[in-house]
Amino acid sequence: METVDIFIKNASELITMDGPNRPRIKKEMCELSIIENGSVAIKNGKIVETGNDLEYGAEKTIDASGKTVMPGFIDPHTHLVFAGSREFELDMKLKGLSYMEILKKGGGIFYTVNETRKATNEELLKQSKKRLDIMISHGTTTCEAKSGYGLDAETELKMLEIQKKLNDIHPMDIVSTFLGAHAIPKEHSADDYVDIIISEMLPQVKGLAMFCDVFCEKGVFTIDQSRRILEAGKKYGLIPKIHADEIVDTGGASLAAEIGAISADHLLMSSDKGINEMARKGVIGVMLPGTPFSLMQDNYAPARKMIDSGVPIALATDLNPNCWVENMQFMIQLGCFNMKMTPAEAVTAATFNAACAIGVNDTVGSLEEGKKADVIILGCPNHKSIPYHFGVNLVETVIKNGKII
Repeated sequence: METVDIFIKNASELITMDGPNRPRIKKEMCELSIIENGSVAIKNGKIVETGNDLEYGAEKTIDASGKTVMPGFIDPHTHLVFAGSREFELDMKLKGLSYMEILKKGGGIFYTVNETRKATNEELLKQSKKRLDIMISHGTTTCEAKSGYGLDAETELKMLEIQKKLNDIHPMDIVSTFLGAHAIPKEHSADDYVDIIISEMLPQVKGLAMFCDVFCEKGVFTIDQSRRILEAGKKYGLIPKIHADEIVDTGGASLAAEIGAISADHLLMSSDKGINEMARKGVIGVMLPGTPFSLMQDNYAPARKMIDSGVPIALATDLNPNCWVENMQFMIQLGCFNMKMTPAEAVTAATFNAACAIGVNDTVGSLEEGKKADVIILGCPNHKSIPYHFGVNLVETVIKNGKII
């Protein structure tokens, strides 16, 4: 009998996500490739085999009777590194103040930018590592992380360097995105700042980021400015992403399709035209339901319409000081309760499609032979229990790269 490092057996549901190695769309998002009474064999950090009635000797055997075993969650949109907690804004939100009114009272993104600029590398590293610890304890094993709270070359590069360091020292795999175009700093006009991003920041980003993102929104970066930044990023080998149509329909979804973005994120206000263009080009729609929740909004992204239109959907936390959440289980719950996704669609969106949204689906996002052994064991009998039993951490065991965390 072959001996492996870890053998998980008797899972009530083993969700493998086995299927085509491309973003799943429409009915495919409901196909979780579930094995009942399933087993997983892990050796040298990789998945050896999944199935039922498997027999292996093992250094460590885990009986998962009555439990759900599945791929670790992938969080494809976070603002991991920042200083400047903004809990003081909550009272203002409860009094009905708008984001712009809060900004005028000293809150908002520029508060965080100022605090992040002042923070030392050691302070940022310590704070961000703590967030990663919470994320992994709730089952996230790979995440994307953006810069964007520097808005100057020195701090943007500092954030990316810290993310690189965290990827080296923390079990979590971190995929970095350059988001110098997160806001327009007070000391520059929009056009001048776009020039700074293109001429000063992008040439220094090589080796520190995989993606280039931009906040394309009314009052922030226009379609033309966003296009300039993303096209310039391409010249430095950065794959385009875009914050699109969060507050108003600027045409960001259409720009994502036009420019060949891997994903367009937020999409609360996207037009039918933009959604259909994303579907035709295979742009992944990353839903961030924690954001309207934290802003106390009634409107959420039209996930049901997008899925039915053929847009591949992913879920993410949007972890940031205005939406401070590290828990992908909560995103699955909000996806079901507030965006009418089915539990199966939400699981796909939080695992395999999320991996596709950050270009790591060749190695993670499903439990298939040869892939990384990033596995979580939940104390619930099936995937439908993840949204059903909310307000707790259902994850009991996290295995990252074949090691129990």
